[in-house]
Amino acid sequence: MEMLRKPPLQDRAQVTVDTILEAAAQLLELRGEVGFNTNAVAERAGVSIGTLYRYFPDKQALMLALADRESHLHGEEIQRLLAARPADMALDRALIRAFIGAFAGRRQARRIAMAHWFAHAPPEALAGRYTALARALCTLDEGLTPLRAFVLTRSLHGVLRAAVLEDGDLLTDPAFEDEVVRLSRAYLAAAPSP
Repeated sequence: MEMLRKPPLQDRAQVTVDTILEAAAQLLELRGEVGFNTNAVAERAGVSIGTLYRYFPDKQALMLALADRESHLHGEEIQRLLAARPADMALDRALIRAFIGAFAGRRQARRIAMAHWFAHAPPEALAGRYTALARALCTLDEGLTPLRAFVLTRSLHGVLRAAVLEDGDLLTDPAFEDEVVRLSRAYLAAAPSP
């Protein structure tokens, strides 16, 4: 699926694309999917509809580009939160708290964009999102094989993704974090089958 019709080659063009994507995120956060269309995004961004279509061929491409952007911003926020973790906080809890905490802002926009991403992104792009988490979890347990890391990361991500997409209050409930940490630790403590 094509995200950008014309990649921004100059700084000015990149600013325009960033402005359009920021306007799209703001619209999703304010109005949800009902109020999300290319005309509304162009108006909010302060650009003509022709300018928007110069970069994004349609609404779906705009949404996919936004999802990609929000995913990268979410990843950066996770890295920032991990770097600031207290020394006495276990890495698994820090990873889980950082993932949850990175959804603190723009919860609705990220939820909608990520639902679109999961529905339309190529499988290899989705798989690539797990790499950092798998590497970090492997540092927790030297016996964590690539197969076990695969199962654990997909299990954790499935629970966290469900909490995001189902738009419940779980992301703000400290007991939810505790349960996800318990899931992680129970799997890590379980001896592999002979």
